[in-house]
Amino acid sequence: MFSDHRKRALARDLGVAALLVVAGLALSGVSLFKIANTKVDLAQATQPLQSSTPAASDKPAESKPGGERPTTPASEPARPEAQTKGEAAKPALPPAPAEKVAPPIQQK
Repeated sequence: MFSDHRKRALARDLGVAALLVVAGLALSGVSLFKIANTKVDLAQATQPLQSSTPAASDKPAESKPGGERPTTPASEPARPEAQTKGEAAKPALPPAPAEKVAPPIQQK
């Protein structure tokens, strides 16, 4: 059996838990009441633009025989010069000076 101390502690804990549940429900009720009573002003959006020929957008554009094609040839891809190929492997920044490098970690 439980001792009186444990029974009182259990009753007190259950009372605190019930009080917290009731407080949470009351807070939720007040919040819902406030939400229900607020006046909501909605902005009206403009009407979408109407195209002059709605039927033309339903089908693809007609292909015309003998139509114009670009006359300029496609550009060539960039090719690196032979002298710059070795520079690509070099680091962008020089190594840090010796005073800015941390000392090695000492093993204990």
